[in-house]
Amino acid sequence: ELREEIDALNDWIYPTLNNGVYRCGFAASQFAYDEAIEELTNSFDRLESILSKRRFLVSDTSLTEADVRLFVTLIRFDEVYTVYFKTNTRSVTASPALLNY
Repeated sequence: ELREEIDALNDWIYPTLNNGVYRCGFAASQFAYDEAIEELTNSFDRLESILSKRRFLVSDTSLTEADVRLFVTLIRFDEVYTVYFKTNTRSVTASPALLNY
């Protein structure tokens, strides 16, 4: 019953955040970096908004595939991606809902 919402989340989280950090880090041009970092920043803000209203991405009680896929990127975000891939427009530690997540 949650499959559609999980798939909808994965459809934008993967390209803009999970893969978005790599698109920033390996951008072949300034234009490509600017595009990737803007999408990543917007997704970070969108996730902060979602998680400020509920415990997990889809509900308050159910950990789903979307949560696992997000978590593996967030756990490395501040320490790895911000430093090496220059994804420093946002951070988990400065985002209360994401930090709580």
